[in-house]
Amino acid sequence: MRHLKAHRKLGRTTEHRISMLRNLATSLINSRDDRIVTTLPKAKELRPFVEKAITLSRRAASLEGNTAEVGGLHLRRQAAGFFHAGNYRRATATRRGQTPPPRTAGVAAIRRLFDELGERFKDRPGGYTRIIKMGRRTGDGAELAIIELVDNAREKEAQASARKKTKGAPKKKADGTKVTSPAADRKEEAGNEE
Repeated sequence: MRHLKAHRKLGRTTEHRISMLRNLATSLINSRDDRIVTTLPKAKELRPFVEKAITLSRRAASLEGNTAEVGGLHLRRQAAGFFHAGNYRRATATRRGQTPPPRTAGVAAIRRLFDELGERFKDRPGGYTRIIKMGRRTGDGAELAIIELVDNAREKEAQASARKKTKGAPKKKADGTKVTSPAADRKEEAGNEE
């Protein structure tokens, strides 16, 4: 029986697997397109990992009242466990006159998660990601997939263009006949002649 063996091992040790999932989560949150390409088993394993972090940010966005600041900080610290930490001993590593090293991608991911994504998914009760299968990779035949965040900019543009297309549908005149383009009229006449 496979009790308490819920997740895929992905051919890695525990430390390697958790580190890989943190890197994938950071890449997904920081990506400009809100999507990354990876193998299908990794995408399926990444989905619940990332959605738990997004739920924490969503919960922080919905906090109100006196406890919002303290509760938000607590939720930020919990979400930091899903990403790699910032630069270790950042302040002591710099000397006078030197510029400090840049913050790591994990810190940027937490910032984007709580500032932007928490507000975007505030009213969504789950299902923040989508997996799209792409087929097999030519080199080793691994099945590839795109994992992306839903409600992204491309999706909103596609919905807006679809609305514009439906608004441009043929209109009716006052007497009830349809207004059509000359090309449509010619096609209709050609069909009537046959």
